Amino acid sequence: MNIWVDADACPNAIKEIVFRAAARAGVTTTLVANQQIRVPPSPYIRNVQVRRGFDEADDYIVAHALGGDLIITADIPLAAQVIDKGALALSPRGELYDGSNIGERLNLRDFMDELRGSGVQTGGPSQLKAADRQAFANQLDRWLTRRQRQS
Repeated sequence: MNIWVDADACPNAIKEIVFRAAARAGVTTTLVANQQIRVPPSPYIRNVQVRRGFDEADDYIVAHALGGDLIITADIPLAAQVIDKGALALSPRGELYDGSNIGERLNLRDFMDELRGSGVQTGGPSQLKAADRQAFANQLDRWLTRRQRQS
């Protein structure tokens, strides 16, 4: 089981949490982005740079992720695709997406997209707060604990 990070828009604070957890737990972690992402020297952490283009990083993650992997992303359609492969997805705000809740999240995303398309100002996501970072770290620790028990 591996961790995949949709790294283009992932906040640096979340990447730092992932780096520490990957090193501590010895889990292979791959950051995928269409730009060079700085990663600490570690046998467990690597960076894959894909070509620039719409959904290139997402397509790479979907092609390489396996059942049981954890994908860190705020991209709901990407989360749905990897969940279909048997993986889990975790948002940088600590929301765990799985088969029980991804349909609802996709519907909400599509609804908000329709509102924006009709000219309604919906605003963007709020700034990442300490509570969000803590929720993310807690969910990541739960996944790593389950992974360790399964090994």
